[in-house]
Amino acid sequence: MKKTRLSNTLLWDLGLLLVTIVWGGGFVVTKNALDVMKPITFLAIRFSIASIPMIFLFHKQLRKASKEDIKNGCILGVLLFLGFLTQTVGAAYTTPAKTSFITGLNVVFVPFAAILLTKKFPQFKAVITAFIALGGIALLSLNETLTISYGDFLTVLCAIAYAFHIVAISYYARKTDPLVLASIQIFFTAIASIVFAFIFEPMPSAFPIGAWMGIFYTALLGTVGAFIIQNMAQKYTPPTHTAIILSMEAVFGALASALFWHEALTLRAIIGCTLIFVAIIANEVDFKQLFSKKEIELIE
Repeated sequence: MKKTRLSNTLLWDLGLLLVTIVWGGGFVVTKNALDVMKPITFLAIRFSIASIPMIFLFHKQLRKASKEDIKNGCILGVLLFLGFLTQTVGAAYTTPAKTSFITGLNVVFVPFAAILLTKKFPQFKAVITAFIALGGIALLSLNETLTISYGDFLTVLCAIAYAFHIVAISYYARKTDPLVLASIQIFFTAIASIVFAFIFEPMPSAFPIGAWMGIFYTALLGTVGAFIIQNMAQKYTPPTHTAIILSMEAVFGALASALFWHEALTLRAIIGCTLIFVAIIANEVDFKQLFSKKEIELIE
């Protein structure tokens, strides 16, 4: 029984890691799309397209959804929309690497969001590893003068929204079918994005092929696939644990930016990546159990 639970946790951890790879590449794809279209319009089309397979795949579960399930999904939808709105608008004013790095700040906000939403204090180790990851993200993102641009500021707000989103998913995924939650929050974000785009942005005339490639990548892989995995995984993983794994998004975002945007990975950036890896490993290892086993072996 214990081995099955452990293997399930490892499987979903690998799933979350796959999500970070997709999202890391998505920063470059999104930045390229935003060069030819408005950010909220991009969100509206992305989430509208993502809604179609969600309806097709999970219509049976959605028909059985209660009012409570819909309410829970809409709460997550508000947080998701705020996160994507601030991130996507911010991405228009900064680089893909910086967007991914600063978004990773959610890892340090999660323990505190957990206190506010669940009234449960996280383990001391979880807080320490969160701050180690934050140190890595700071080395990756902040410049020598510690200045922050308009785009970077919006991305910090995005990180806060994502932190509450991660905690809220962990809370509601135990009460509501995760697939229903994933579907409703994607629908909500699509509708909210359409409304905001209609109010604040001009009607687009046409989009180049490159923009559509970015839309389909982020809609199908970065939204449908990623949110199904995340919502399912968070039934088995605590929010701080999830946030540590998702902080790898910054590393993959940096690599994608270096490959496709030719942003240089400096020594400081490499050290930052290393700190994030250390935080992930430290969060995964049960040191008490590890040392107790060693003590037993020494005695024998």
